[in-house]
Amino acid sequence: MKSVRRSRLSLLCSVLAAACILPALAAFSPVKAQTIVEMKIEGGIGAATAEYVIAGIEHAEEQGAELVLIHMDTPGGLMGAMRDIITKILNSSVPVATYVSPAGARADSAGTFILLASHVAAMTPTTHVGAATPVSITGDDVAPRRPLDKPTDDKDEEAPASDEAAKESTDDTPADEPTTAMGRKVINDSIAYIRNLAERHGRNADWAEKAVRDAATVSAEEALELNVIDFIANNRSELLAAIDGHEVTVNSQTVALQTAGATIEAYEPSWRIKLLSVIQQPEVILLLGLIGIYGLLFEGYNPGAIVPGVVGAICLLLALYAVQVLPINYAGVALIILGISLMIAEAFAPSFGALGLGGIAAFVFGAIMMFDSGVPGFGISITFVIGIAILAALFMVWTVGYIVKLRNRGPVYGEEAITGATAVAMEDFTGEGKVWLEGEAWQAYSTVPIVKDQEVIVTRLEGLIVHVKPAPATADAPATT
Repeated sequence: MKSVRRSRLSLLCSVLAAACILPALAAFSPVKAQTIVEMKIEGGIGAATAEYVIAGIEHAEEQGAELVLIHMDTPGGLMGAMRDIITKILNSSVPVATYVSPAGARADSAGTFILLASHVAAMTPTTHVGAATPVSITGDDVAPRRPLDKPTDDKDEEAPASDEAAKESTDDTPADEPTTAMGRKVINDSIAYIRNLAERHGRNADWAEKAVRDAATVSAEEALELNVIDFIANNRSELLAAIDGHEVTVNSQTVALQTAGATIEAYEPSWRIKLLSVIQQPEVILLLGLIGIYGLLFEGYNPGAIVPGVVGAICLLLALYAVQVLPINYAGVALIILGISLMIAEAFAPSFGALGLGGIAAFVFGAIMMFDSGVPGFGISITFVIGIAILAALFMVWTVGYIVKLRNRGPVYGEEAITGATAVAMEDFTGEGKVWLEGEAWQAYSTVPIVKDQEVIVTRLEGLIVHVKPAPATADAPATT
């Protein structure tokens, strides 16, 4: 009995000791720091941007990160890419904080939607947000607006006779509402979408609607005052300190952020995303297309050159790949092809510049139409297009001059090219001998004596033997033995 009591007593003491010691050890044991995955959205939002952000959020989920922090400075972008990013943010198991930075940055158009969709919305002073009205491929509003009623003088204005008359005199459609069914559809869809995003996180849905309907824009201070964003911070450290302990809703669950002392992990895009980011720029697409077309043309005119054909094929495929992820105007593509065709036609059928100038004009207008500057982040520089057109014109002039020289040169192979050519005797001979012609040793035949190093003229070609005679300048020179 005593041994049993002792064992029980020792067990009880061990449990009590563990209960006292373990909390103390836990207090001194190092706590694993939380990880924050940091990304950047800069420039136009396209397919490459969407792929990068989605991959970054998935990486944060795999690492069990505390937060995804997106630094954003964008003029807007493509609606499809924007919706892909927002869908990933809304379904992320890791909270996403979007921070409009650095100073002077903006979150226009698609950037406004992404900011409102994020669990935490923050801005740096001297930044702004808004101007989220959708635009079409041509860069204009999705539809023309209904003109505002012309104001009238107060004394000429008559009040409705009754409430019923007042009701009838009021148009159900706002004065600035799009006048086409498609325009109203796009606008109303965008308004419903942005209001849902704002209401999801308790932000100002009315202002969000104005950002779409009226392209309203506010500064960081105004956005905070209007409850469009949650925080203003001068830098990342200040932002992380401000949101520490802030509660957000992630997948219907309330989560308190723990950002104090967190480890920052910068997430960089892969080489594939970097390549797509470069080649999806309109200027790069235009250059790749031109290099591809001219490379294939050179290969066609010089079979076996190989290098122009390989480079041209690669550039053309890259241009086609980039075009498929951008909104383009196919009338512009047709004009570019027509312009290049006319410039090539000028080289083969000189028309005193008519075809060439027409080709340059078609190329310029086509490039401008293909990538309209109205699409946020994906416009093309007019200066760049004109510069490329000038280079194309210079290349056309050089090509025409080169072809004219080739035509004046006459035949370059066969009997016509050899007849009349000047050769140099390699030995003394009468009858058969050897001459040096066009960098090669030829069998020659002469009916008159020929001395070594004497210049001779080819009179005709018979098989592989050239018939020669002394050149006029040496015709009277005495023959020596």
